[in-house]
Amino acid sequence: MFILRDLLHPLQAQFSTTAQGQKRKLWFAYTLLAVVVPFTSSITSNLLRTLHTLFGLTLQSQRFYSFMASSTLPWKRLWRTMWHMIPAPATDGRIIVALDDSINPKCGRNIFGCAHFHDHAAQINQSSYPWSQCIVAIGLLKQIHSRWAWLPLDFRFYLKRKDIELRSAPVTRPGKAVRFASKMSQAAAMIAGIRDHFSNRWWW
Repeated sequence: MFILRDLLHPLQAQFSTTAQGQKRKLWFAYTLLAVVVPFTSSITSNLLRTLHTLFGLTLQSQRFYSFMASSTLPWKRLWRTMWHMIPAPATDGRIIVALDDSINPKCGRNIFGCAHFHDHAAQINQSSYPWSQCIVAIGLLKQIHSRWAWLPLDFRFYLKRKDIELRSAPVTRPGKAVRFASKMSQAAAMIAGIRDHFSNRWWW
């Protein structure tokens, strides 16, 4: 529990001091705890059930789903805080990363980033273009207990150009202009951010 406390406190410090920020700080910490509980899957409904029964939080389902789908969480600060907490990210003096894109099928029609993306791994009885989010993610490749692991470092929502131009509801953000970025440009931006952060670490 001391390890969890030491990990969660720096992450919670990245949320604003407003009343809403303080609520989100609490929900964020308990959601992470719900994810690591061994008998809970990471399906949103199961996480909410764990928050209710295990941690005693009184949180309405609609508010929790809005929180989980929020595009205004301080992800940039959260990711950089997590990068800083990695004790030994290098392998033989180098940072090894892997990039990939994947889809995350959804049911709701107004979930941010959703569109009909191609699923190259779809089975015969599954849609080849499910309603889903397309996520480009980068992670650190690191040997842990003699086995290679992929530790997430950052992600981007890939949004189709035509959906942005048509101002489709799932790809809009209140008060923000959403611009098209190819998967390659998103990957390059994430690599550059990670490079700039880790190039200043003491072990270089």
